[in-house]
Amino acid sequence: MAQFTDSGADVPPISDATRPQREPVRHLIFGSLAAVQLTIKTLHKKGYAEPNDWSKPIPTGRSGEVMAILMKHLWVD
Repeated sequence: MAQFTDSGADVPPISDATRPQREPVRHLIFGSLAAVQLTIKTLHKKGYAEPNDWSKPIPTGRSGEVMAILMKHLWVD
């Protein structure tokens, strides 16, 4: 069992202002279906997001254009 001793040093408590916060970030990709799919695969290969985390391609109303959305939560200091 681990035992901890007080070294005598005063350690200030972590305040809410210094704690990292989780913040949502929304990514939007616009382009042709092929370009959007390639971008999602490239970001996956770089370890940023899983392909299934993205929305299904959504038509934008512009000819040949779709969009995909990713909501990610990041720790921000």
